[in-house]
Amino acid sequence: MGRAYEYRKARMFKRWDKMAKTFTRIGKDIVLAVKSGTADPNTNARLRVLLQNARAANMPKETVERAIKRATSKDQEDYKEMVYEGYGPHGVAILVESTTDNPVRTVANVRSYFNKLGGSLGTMGMLDFIFDRKCIFKVKNDGKRDMEELEFELIDVGGEEVFLDEETNQINIYGEFSSFGTLQHYLEENGFEIVEADFERIPSDTKSLSEEEIADVEKLIEKIEDDDDVQRVYHNMA
Repeated sequence: MGRAYEYRKARMFKRWDKMAKTFTRIGKDIVLAVKSGTADPNTNARLRVLLQNARAANMPKETVERAIKRATSKDQEDYKEMVYEGYGPHGVAILVESTTDNPVRTVANVRSYFNKLGGSLGTMGMLDFIFDRKCIFKVKNDGKRDMEELEFELIDVGGEEVFLDEETNQINIYGEFSSFGTLQHYLEENGFEIVEADFERIPSDTKSLSEEEIADVEKLIEKIEDDDDVQRVYHNMA
């Protein structure tokens, strides 16, 4: 699951090198975390890990502080997390996660992208059989950990796969979506330095396409990703 997915994800998110988009995405996640908990990372585990993500993305401290302040403001609109599912060109499954203050606007926009670029928007849950939702932690490698032993150690707290990313020299830990909190607690309690943590939707079945077909699908994905309300886009291209 992990190694192959890391390769696919690198291509999936290559356009997220745009810092403004990345900062907007993390900022919205911070707002949601504060609104559902507190503005204190010491008492808000989800916020604590998002601040680590912000540092990993080189997000300016003042931008982070503005997001936290915005979340505590009475004028801040309530965001809703919405998921849209459909098929793009050549039968590729596409799942869109959004954070929006106007779901009517967002679904209309997403539907128009699918319709104009050879796809069709479907109903929520239609792709549950294709995408497995997982959590992932990336932690610093101190060189003292055997990957097989660590994987066995993490089974009891929801860990499923552990491997070393030789390119970044970070340990990647995959687990069930519902195990995010227990994994985070275990890693923090046992001295692991979490570099980044997030949720992923991993395709259990992938489609191989020609270069021309891939270009068709990526054109749609790029259009969806450019929408300000969209947080993440997943697909099952191999």
